Amino acid sequence: MDIKVGDILTLKKKHPCGSFAWETLRIGADFKLKCQGCGHEIMTTRRKAEKNIKKINGDMPN
Repeated sequence: MDIKVGDILTLKKKHPCGSFAWETLRIGADFKLKCQGCGHEIMTTRRKAEKNIKKINGDMPN
């Protein structure tokens, strides 16, 4: 998968706050993601993150 830092990912399951959108903060063996709804940050394995990605929205304008 071609995922870059700053991309907004739409995941299959929603966060408890109700948001499906996550911003990538770090890419490597692990992904650091930030929820676009509440700002919660998580670290997850690349394998788990790539399995749950529904759509890659690319760089979002600030």
